[in-house]
Amino acid sequence: MTLTQKIIAAKSGNEIVKSGELVTCDVDIVLGNDITAPVAIHEFSKHGFSKVFDKEKIVLVMDHFTPNKDIASAENVKLCRQFARNFNIEHFFEIGCGKNHGIEHTLLPEEGLVTAGDFIIGADSHTCTYGALGAFSTGSGSTDMAAAMYSGKMWVKVPSAIKINMTGKPADDVCGKDIILHIIGKIGVDGALYKSLEFVGEGVSYLSMDDRFTMANMAVEAGAKNGIFETDSKTLEFLSKTGAKTPAEYKADSDDDYEKILDFDLSKIKRCVALPSLPSNVKNAEDVDLTIQQVVIGSCTNGRISDLRDAANVLKDKKVAPGVRCIIIPATQAVWKQALKEGLLEIFTDSGCIISPPTCGPCLGGHMGILAKGERAAATTNRNFVGRMGSPQSEVVLCSPITAALAALNGRIS
Repeated sequence: MTLTQKIIAAKSGNEIVKSGELVTCDVDIVLGNDITAPVAIHEFSKHGFSKVFDKEKIVLVMDHFTPNKDIASAENVKLCRQFARNFNIEHFFEIGCGKNHGIEHTLLPEEGLVTAGDFIIGADSHTCTYGALGAFSTGSGSTDMAAAMYSGKMWVKVPSAIKINMTGKPADDVCGKDIILHIIGKIGVDGALYKSLEFVGEGVSYLSMDDRFTMANMAVEAGAKNGIFETDSKTLEFLSKTGAKTPAEYKADSDDDYEKILDFDLSKIKRCVALPSLPSNVKNAEDVDLTIQQVVIGSCTNGRISDLRDAANVLKDKKVAPGVRCIIIPATQAVWKQALKEGLLEIFTDSGCIISPPTCGPCLGGHMGILAKGERAAATTNRNFVGRMGSPQSEVVLCSPITAALAALNGRIS
């Protein structure tokens, strides 16, 4: 079996599973946010469910439209807050409520809520992020979330897998975002449709955990059911620091179990951008010349402390170009605090950037960075579909924090 199939077999109580099978698995975490959880809560009530399967395994994170941007978003958070109180949900996170909070897919690993070998579903497509830790994690619908909150179970069709074999050491200015954009550019937005992308090879040893989170996060942009890395010493060190529960480590059996194997030499990958309006419309940054009006550095893809350090190294002692708005969004309060401690927030402020509280905000066209007609943004987010960040006549170019910071200084990606 592949790595993903090993986890699914364990969680479904089977000795072996094969691609295409439908199985029912025990879930370790059920995740929802302020957009998707309200739908699940309504379904939960409509079906007359009166209990949750485990108050410690349901996580509700208010992150998409928070701080609440309008009455509707405030009502959604109120509904989730009341649900959490009614069922004594232990892991309810809301901005400004006395503890760490932020964007769900950065927050959960920080809080030690996920570990290797877990089976995680979330009513958000980028739940696949936790594959960086050697977990099977995937997005689900809100109705599935409602059923899982009650039963602790989730059905899944066992995916086949594509092995992404990585060799070589990436250049100093190339990060996980560049690598995953390069891969998506090669295989397309449907190149891994309902398959597992399993990242392996000696090149993995050169990738930080933040690189891996970014790559697993964007596996869904290739249509994948999940993205996953095998557990190694870096994984175990990260899990130890977060206080996560004891990991369950799995290894794939053999190359014969993969649908295909794709080889990538990381030393040959350059800084990449995804031009409008697909994550697969990838070019080398050096081959592009586009003016921009806005830069967004943040999101569940690239809002971690290493991302802010990369951006600050570019922006230090320099000024954002006239006519450009640069928005910095630390992914969690812990990231914000660390950036303050390291002087990064001062660098950003002195360069003319604005610093936002942790939020998904502009990534999904929510708030705090909406684009007007005819505007273009360089963003470290994960999607650049038509109208993704505002007007249908605006454009988003996906890139790494380094490329985004350079664009802020130059007023263009070039």
